[in-house]
Amino acid sequence: MSTVITDVIIIGGGQAALATAYFLKRSGLSFLILDDQPRAGGAWLHAWESLRLFSPNSWSSLPGWMMPGTEQNYPTRDEVVSYLTQYEQRYHFPIIRPVHVDRVQADGSMLSVYAGEQCWQAKAVVSATGTWSHPYIPCYPGQEKFQGVQLHSAQYQNAEAFRGQRVMIVGGGNSGAQILAEVSQVAETLWITSTPPQFLPDDVDGRVLFLRATERLKAQQQGRSIQQLPGGFGDIVMIDSVKEARARGVLHSRPPFAAFSSEGVVWQDGTSQKIDAVIWCTGFKAALTHLASLGVVEDNHTVQLEGTRSVKQPHLWLVGYGEWTGAASATLIGVTRTARSTVDEIVTMLKADQV
Repeated sequence: MSTVITDVIIIGGGQAALATAYFLKRSGLSFLILDDQPRAGGAWLHAWESLRLFSPNSWSSLPGWMMPGTEQNYPTRDEVVSYLTQYEQRYHFPIIRPVHVDRVQADGSMLSVYAGEQCWQAKAVVSATGTWSHPYIPCYPGQEKFQGVQLHSAQYQNAEAFRGQRVMIVGGGNSGAQILAEVSQVAETLWITSTPPQFLPDDVDGRVLFLRATERLKAQQQGRSIQQLPGGFGDIVMIDSVKEARARGVLHSRPPFAAFSSEGVVWQDGTSQKIDAVIWCTGFKAALTHLASLGVVEDNHTVQLEGTRSVKQPHLWLVGYGEWTGAASATLIGVTRTARSTVDEIVTMLKADQV
């Protein structure tokens, strides 16, 4: 087995990987991106067809190059994929795809990255595999008895397959609200949320949330407190399709049911209701199975970090998995901050090793 040696390997090819690559290219270090997708776009390739961002293009951009103007105020899935494709072409990043990394192993002062019979070695590895490939579905009593369709938002593409059906949508975040808005146009819908959904004011979108998150981070770093304004990245942004659903009166939810039956669900009071399909908009967990052999993955599917650097394996960094890898780091604009600091730390480590 021949081994390719480089300074840094980035595992993943989505927005977090590209933002990190941008700063690595400026650093002069040698690096490779290993992406398991057939083409550019990362997780956005698998999002549902009508998905829209909740920030304008100018607030949905990676470092160095703003997303080009979009047809409407909030970019679509396809416009994001196009932007990421052009972004990696613009900077001529060294990307190998499709490559599915099986495991990462420590090898002295290097980390070895394996994909089948292929092997690469690097002085530093940045894991940027995201969460999309690890959807989370909660367990309910009788779930195996239900004879209808069940799918996660990761598999949802459009509403046409549910036309004329009774569809239950579970989850109170932006994905749940956007998919409910679409499916309710062609089907009878039921929305289940663990707590009442939190709707942001119509004039608050992703750019406002990012500014608030930035101010909270600065305050935390400076040891001061600020007045907490309502609204976080988990609250529902009122994009046009969600406003339209509100006008139709479908943005109302029910608390969770007690169990499944073969034909539907059983409520807490013992009554039952027939449904044909369930769409789980219940989030994701970090896709970290490739790091299991390093012994760094905790029981809660995270890695203990200092900043974005692994505490247990100092040659490993994680970028873009969510708040635990940096405030707003799972967003297009928010990942810039953690990508920059990650590359700064890698450069510092490698310079120290050369002394």
